[in-house]
Amino acid sequence: MTVSEHALEQAALFRDCFTQLRGEIGRVFVGHSSVVDQLLLCFFCQGHGLIEGAPGLGKTLLVRSLSEALSLRFARVQCTPDLMPADITGTNVIVDAAERRQGFTFQPGPIFANIVLADEINRATPRTQAAFLEAMQERHVTVFGTTHAIAPPFSVFATQNPVEMEGTYPLPEAQLDRFFFKLTISVPEVHELAEIMARTTGDTEPRVSPLFGADTALSLFSLIRQVKIADPVLNYALRVLRATHPQVAGAPDSVRKYVRYGASPRGTQAMVLSAKALALLAGRFHVAVEDLEQVALPALAHRIIRNFQAEVEHVSAETIVADVLAAVRK
Repeated sequence: MTVSEHALEQAALFRDCFTQLRGEIGRVFVGHSSVVDQLLLCFFCQGHGLIEGAPGLGKTLLVRSLSEALSLRFARVQCTPDLMPADITGTNVIVDAAERRQGFTFQPGPIFANIVLADEINRATPRTQAAFLEAMQERHVTVFGTTHAIAPPFSVFATQNPVEMEGTYPLPEAQLDRFFFKLTISVPEVHELAEIMARTTGDTEPRVSPLFGADTALSLFSLIRQVKIADPVLNYALRVLRATHPQVAGAPDSVRKYVRYGASPRGTQAMVLSAKALALLAGRFHVAVEDLEQVALPALAHRIIRNFQAEVEHVSAETIVADVLAAVRK
């Protein structure tokens, strides 16, 4: 396979952008390097991310830092039970025209931004949660029969607290499936906590500096899709997806015992696209099996629907994904 000089230059630019963004976000967001990488992969693959973690771990800061480093329009939606769909999508409002006649004009909601943060999305009612669905899938919004396109780049990052369940509305499987990755932020280590204290309680507070603009990001989106994936490697990704379904021959025992329904084809799409981005970061224009294995967990875990027995025995989706990879690898 021959690669043009332009493609090589673009690949070098992608690696440079990725590295600089990782470092710039690291100025304000301490630790969790794998989470930062997954966030960047999600954005460059034009996907949406679900970020799960306890309060105070920097979920909002992480997403805002990405938008600031890329000079993108950022909108935060604080989800509450009384939030209405029109508070997200926007609505038609009455205005006075020049001829002193009243008319309707569309007032865009916060969904019309480049990076949208749906904070504590599981606190919004199902009706309001559904307001994100059309935008996340079709990248446009329909209000009163009129479709309004959302300008690229566009990514929705939603946060949720896995501990506090009172007054929440768990996301339905159809909405979970629209998230490209699920990112999990754990409690920082002692040295990371010390660094957080130093940055947030001192006399100077680090800030993110703008590095690139929307044009640079848009130019790199198409490059990822140009990376090749050989049929045997693609077949591996497909077998991994199939093995998450309990009724499929070859599924591991943990899937047959603990899974009610496996991952959808969107899981494979997320694996392949993010693996292509990883290949570029490694200086390759072809996907390796190792690339797919590296992104299998954030791409598949939230798409696997566990049964009641898994809940009782505290068998996590992450454990099931690991079993699937081990079984397919044989």
